[in-house]
Amino acid sequence: MAQSGDGFALADFLGALSDTVRPGAARPVVVHAAELETLPADQVHNPTTLSIAGKLPTATFEIFRQTIPPGLSSDMQRHHHETVHFVISGEGYSEVEDETESWSVGDFVYTPPWTWHRHYNASATEPVEFLTIENSRLLGLLGVGRRQSAGLVTVAEARARFGEDSR
Repeated sequence: MAQSGDGFALADFLGALSDTVRPGAARPVVVHAAELETLPADQVHNPTTLSIAGKLPTATFEIFRQTIPPGLSSDMQRHHHETVHFVISGEGYSEVEDETESWSVGDFVYTPPWTWHRHYNASATEPVEFLTIENSRLLGLLGVGRRQSAGLVTVAEARARFGEDSR
């Protein structure tokens, strides 16, 4: 079965998903904190650290531990997948298109698909840590995942650079 592109059939993809998780040595049920895989800095495009629990046997979603250093932010980006951040530690705020919302420990932050967004650490001394869950793996398998990063810019600058809706 093709995972995307020519030869891909949604019915085959959905039919191949099991009702039970079939873990093994390569895809364990538990990934310990020390086993998280830190993405190389040149793949992140901002000052945050992304550590992925990539060995979990998830078929449709990705899980990260994201750290934003004191006083810094993620990049201004948009992507086709949905994302939920659970705030493990710290406080800050997020810009999602033209809205700005504050958050702190225990809050959930939702990023809708294809919206310009950026997350800020409001502390000058303490890092922010998120548990980040996104359905990027599913969209990648379907061949429709897309991401754009505008860097450390404002929403207006991102729109000017990429246009309003260049999907």
